[in-house]
Amino acid sequence: MSRTGSIASQRGFTLIEMLVVLGVLALVTAMILPMMTGTQSKADVDAAARELVAALRSTRNLAMMHGHSEAFLLDTGSGTFRAGKDGAPQRVSGNVRLALVTATQEQISDKAGGIRFFADGSSTGGGVKLAKGKVHDQVLVDWLTGRVSRGDGTHAAAR
Repeated sequence: MSRTGSIASQRGFTLIEMLVVLGVLALVTAMILPMMTGTQSKADVDAAARELVAALRSTRNLAMMHGHSEAFLLDTGSGTFRAGKDGAPQRVSGNVRLALVTATQEQISDKAGGIRFFADGSSTGGGVKLAKGKVHDQVLVDWLTGRVSRGDGTHAAAR
C-alpha cells in the first residue's frame, strides 16, 4: 500500500471544523452565563429603573411647562405606567416586580396609584421599589423639590 493511500484513509477534524465548534461553544457560553450569574436580573432592574426615572422627570416637566398639576400613574399589577394624563401607557421591561409608595390621596386601588407633580416643580412625593430575583432598586421622588433620584441597587440586593 502506498504512503498517500494510508493518509487519505485516516479520518479526523480539520482546523476549520474545530474553529466552528469552538465558536459555537463560545456563543452558547456568552448567552447562558449572564442568566446563571444574575446579571440578566440586574440589567432588567436597571433598565426598568431608567424607564421610570425618565417618565417621572417627563411628568414633572409637563407640570412645570403647562402650569398645572400632572400625575405619573403606575399599575403594579400589570407593570404599566403613564407620564401625565395624555401620555401613552408603557410597560416596564424585563418582568420586574414593582411596588408604589405614594400619598394616600394618590392611591387609586391596592395595585394602582400615582405621584403628582405641581406647577412649581414640587410633588406629593413617594417612590417605586423594583425587584427581580435578589436584585432590588428604588426610584425616589422628593416631595419638596420634585427631584427624581435612584437608589443604589447594588447595596439594596443585600437587604
